[in-house]
Amino acid sequence: MLSDQRTKLIYMANQIAKFMESKPEAEGLAGLSSHINDFWEPRMRRHLFEVLDTGGEGLRPLVIAAAPQIRRPVAA
Repeated sequence: MLSDQRTKLIYMANQIAKFMESKPEAEGLAGLSSHINDFWEPRMRRHLFEVLDTGGEGLRPLVIAAAPQIRRPVAA
């Protein structure tokens, strides 16, 4: 993934997390993972897991905490 794509993806995930942080923790986790599962195409989720699998640098803690609830795309 290109650096600009990575930066934009992290920004997008963090924007969702920032909004969800205003909710109770369980609701925020469910809301963030549901949004990504429902609206992000598999390629975007695959790139998100590339970031998560290499330590999640730059991601808000809520994104990292929600990762187990996000569907990991099947390798092509």
